[in-house]
Amino acid sequence: MVNYTNRVMIAIQSYMKHEIRWPDSEDRQRSSQFFANLGFPGCIALIDGTLVKLSQWPKEDGMPGRCHDVTCLRRSSLWQKMDTSELFEHNQYMLGDSGYVSHHRLVTAFKNTAGDRDKTDFNTCVAHARVGNEHCIGILKARWHSLRELRTQLRNRKENAYVVRWIRCCVILHNFLTWKKDEWTEADGPVVLEQEVNFQAHIGNERDRNRIGVMRREEVQRYCLDFNRHPGGVLNR
Repeated sequence: MVNYTNRVMIAIQSYMKHEIRWPDSEDRQRSSQFFANLGFPGCIALIDGTLVKLSQWPKEDGMPGRCHDVTCLRRSSLWQKMDTSELFEHNQYMLGDSGYVSHHRLVTAFKNTAGDRDKTDFNTCVAHARVGNEHCIGILKARWHSLRELRTQLRNRKENAYVVRWIRCCVILHNFLTWKKDEWTEADGPVVLEQEVNFQAHIGNERDRNRIGVMRREEVQRYCLDFNRHPGGVLNR
């Protein structure tokens, strides 16, 4: 049974480049047009993280479950390419929650609004734009219950590769069903949305936000608030 499972997963993973990929120029343009209707022109993607729990303690610890989103992002290949023209064009950027830091390619919600109406309203707009992302993760785990808690051991690199392959296969199949218009409905089961967990980052001088990133967020914020405070906008309904 284990061998058959591995063979099936290897076969499914062979479609990864087709089903899990960074959007090409045409896709990015479509996404930018979609988010422009929400007050975020130039936004081409949403970024978020989720935890996949293990039923057993791993023998060797890697990145802990409480690891901050910023740390995970900085250790990814995405971070290494964020300043290149390979992934973004002109003023394109991603939209994230307050768990990330501002970057000229990553506009985030504010951590502390402190009674500031503009910041509070901007966070409302960001949350509205990101609701699809929350639903995506919820549906992914509703379709594949194993992602709520993987019942496998994690003792070495081989088993780690197995877990990664399992998660990738779930995402590939999820995307395949999405492309085929197999919409998830309440009859298929409840979708549990995860609560945002915000841990403090302690990475060098991370509190000193990238100046260019902060300026970029202020620019996006001004346009977003002006757009959404008009009749029909998120803040004026």
